[in-house]
Amino acid sequence: MSGRGKKTVPKPKTSVSRSSRAGITFPVGRIHRLLRKGHYAERVGNGASVYLAAVLEYLCAEILELAGNASRDNKKQRIAPRHILLAVKNDEELNKLLAGVTISDGGVIPNIQASLLPKKTKAPKDDSSAKDVESQEF
Repeated sequence: MSGRGKKTVPKPKTSVSRSSRAGITFPVGRIHRLLRKGHYAERVGNGASVYLAAVLEYLCAEILELAGNASRDNKKQRIAPRHILLAVKNDEELNKLLAGVTISDGGVIPNIQASLLPKKTKAPKDDSSAKDVESQEF
């Protein structure tokens, strides 16, 4: 007898997802799988899927925040495709990123060309105010 007693069985470790390790919501494992299956490159590093998931999450959060503001401006509770379109087109950087994208059911940005607007006419001025200013000689 060596006197060491019974060995304790180590508790099985619970698996921690790569998304929770990175502190993001988007699925890192799924993006990694899609990168491998898409044949974009022969080899795909582990950091690539984490980075791509973080970028996608940031873009999604940015668009949703601006679309939520647009829906609140239109006094709506729900974000519609119209609000997403307004959010993207009114933001300079997102508009450049999504320049060739058509958002279904989004409509168009309201715009009237200046040449089509009615011309302003000047109202004739009354000369009665000029008469009141004349000198008061007796």
